[in-house]
Amino acid sequence: MRNHEVIGPRGLLDERGNLAEPGWSRSLVQKYDRSRIKAPAWRIKEWDYYLVMGRDFAGAFTISDDGYIGLQSVSLLFLGDKPWEHTETVLNLFPMGRMKLPADSFTGDTAYEDKRLRMRFCPKNGTRRITCHFERFWKDKPFDCDITLRQPAMESMVIATPWDKDGHFYYNQKINCMRASGWMEYDGVRYEFDPAADFGTLDWGRGVWTYDNTWYWGSGNADIGGAAFGFNIGYGFGNTNAATENALFYNGVVHKLDDVTFHIPESGYMDPWRFSSSDGRFEMEFTPVLDRVAKIDFGLLVSDQHQVFGRMSGKAILDDDTPIELNNTLCFAEKVHNRY
Repeated sequence: MRNHEVIGPRGLLDERGNLAEPGWSRSLVQKYDRSRIKAPAWRIKEWDYYLVMGRDFAGAFTISDDGYIGLQSVSLLFLGDKPWEHTETVLNLFPMGRMKLPADSFTGDTAYEDKRLRMRFCPKNGTRRITCHFERFWKDKPFDCDITLRQPAMESMVIATPWDKDGHFYYNQKINCMRASGWMEYDGVRYEFDPAADFGTLDWGRGVWTYDNTWYWGSGNADIGGAAFGFNIGYGFGNTNAATENALFYNGVVHKLDDVTFHIPESGYMDPWRFSSSDGRFEMEFTPVLDRVAKIDFGLLVSDQHQVFGRMSGKAILDDDTPIELNNTLCFAEKVHNRY
């Protein structure tokens, strides 16, 4: 059944390390247990990624254990006049589970610390706190932040997707529409978040990936008449015959979409994009502002990333046929090709 919803609690993996029930859910009803994975430790990928967006600036924070490499990164982006961004990354060889990332997104801290970087994600009492100090972040100057995301009772988008290879799977949760307060500071400038208009998103992922893959992902949030609205769109994360991860969020409720297609112009990532959906419920135009490009090539390890920030305009339709109009909503969409 297309867009099969997983309802009851159960274990994520069967005795062979495959997904017991592929599909989507509104929370982490399937329990992730690293010990049930049959792949070697160097193939397991675990990450927490937060993106927090203000009126014309954003911060992105990653703590990850990707088996044979750990990647801890912070991005600061300015998306107003004369856009710019800087991303600083710390790499760790062969963490292979030693970072002990939590088995779910709502209990336990996710943390990293070395002589240069201290970063911690703390979920507690309906909030998520992001704190960071990054020494010599850029031009020998430090970056600091203390951000709180408010997470009242609300549904999320969870996907359990198999790859077409035994023992490989993708388990992922996107939590949109978390109102943001707090600040980021760099080079004497303080960027302050306003919870009336600014939001954070969590991308929480665990799984065993195939070596060579290309994915598409987009996300955004906005205040619509005092109610939080968000969207999550994407594909390329394995076999989506059971369900896609395309969804709308409105006032704490998920509204499920079918397929969404990214129409990226051949002329370049900074030219206008278009998005269309098979069910006609997500039709958008996207005007890019900044392409956050990241390319590495270490032979066997290759990554080509284009995370494009810009403004979305168009119409989304909820399950009850209510239309939601977006007008220059700040968001992002990306195309990423990895061999890792």
